[in-house]
Amino acid sequence: MHVELAYGRRGTSVEVPDGAEVILPVDAPALQDEPGAVARGLAEPLGGPPLAELVAGGARVAVVFPDLTRPMPNRTVLPPLLAALEGAGVTDDRITLLCATGTHRRATPSEMTELVGPAIASRFAIVDHDATSDQHVRVGDVDGVPVLLQREYVEADVRIVTGFVEPHFFAGFSGGPKAVCPGLAATETILEAHHPRRIADPRATFVTRVGNPVHDFVRAATALAPPQLSVDVTINRTRGVTAVFAGPLAVAHDAACAHVAATAVREVSAPYDLVVSTNGGYPLDRNLYQAVKGMAAADRIVRGGGVVVMAAACVDGVPDGGAFAHLLASARTPADLAGAAGRNELDRWQAQVLGRVLERTEVQLYSEGLSDDAVRAAQLVPVHDLTDAVRAALTRFGAAPRVAVLPEGPLTVATVAAASVP
Repeated sequence: MHVELAYGRRGTSVEVPDGAEVILPVDAPALQDEPGAVARGLAEPLGGPPLAELVAGGARVAVVFPDLTRPMPNRTVLPPLLAALEGAGVTDDRITLLCATGTHRRATPSEMTELVGPAIASRFAIVDHDATSDQHVRVGDVDGVPVLLQREYVEADVRIVTGFVEPHFFAGFSGGPKAVCPGLAATETILEAHHPRRIADPRATFVTRVGNPVHDFVRAATALAPPQLSVDVTINRTRGVTAVFAGPLAVAHDAACAHVAATAVREVSAPYDLVVSTNGGYPLDRNLYQAVKGMAAADRIVRGGGVVVMAAACVDGVPDGGAFAHLLASARTPADLAGAAGRNELDRWQAQVLGRVLERTEVQLYSEGLSDDAVRAAQLVPVHDLTDAVRAALTRFGAAPRVAVLPEGPLTVATVAAASVP
């Protein structure tokens, strides 16, 4: 059976046994008028006043949008939002766009133009967040830790966050408060949000928010300087907008998460011997750091001692020279990556999840952006042909191996039925 996989910008494919299960989220059609749906959400939010009332009186407005690692349709969402601000009398010089990077690298000028479109990039002031800069303001404390957020966001009269909601491998869901923390937070605040003790909690996982210590911190930190308006969208496989959720953050994000949970979660009857996974294609699979999410998605349904065959383009490398690459280079075993619960350092959270996966299963990686040495340094097995890798792995499992494919990787949350869990 031939299965198309989300991989890089162009996709790839794999041949798997005819009995393999292909597990996908519901792929809803894009809205007929995507910009119009955004405009209607701003005028008729799920709760609270419409945008025009929020910005009355010449307010200074901060508009937050996701960075280059997210498949957020910024070029669909931002134009009607900015047009609504203009229609409400907010002049361009009163608007600042904030790119919520967290600890990710900032965009080059050409990447920023691609991200928001040339008209917006040339017209508005854009601040690409840097977690290490001194441009953060203390807004309070959570769990005894100072919460430091981007100055332009804190000092704006009206704060608007935009995002897209997908399952997140330790925060439950993306979107909503994540635009603020970690999106606009200083490094020390981000470290606490991703502290090893939080990541180690079994509730820090896909589509779980209640009792999730990562989500709890993020929500509490954002509440210290909340946005007046949150605009979350959901998207399909072609990145078309399928639904718009605008309103106060809690209301809009709760509605978006419920929508995604209903479309992304898929129950399976029992674990699999082999799982083929991806990281959802570009831009989600632009580096190995991000690709850990797809491995974590496969780990939910592969049996202990099984094999995960992973396809992630990783055009940005590990990225090389960063904190994650340093952690990989200093670890010798999966336990080295997963253990160190007392150490809190940049990117430890990603290494921790990777180690947890590798303690249970072997991960083979197909990636045109990484050398074999870089793959091995991450304690993964490099492969150069997905179909050959699947065939070779299947020889380990007898006559009737159980095989699954996650063509969209972590955009599908496959879950083993409770009755089948040992």
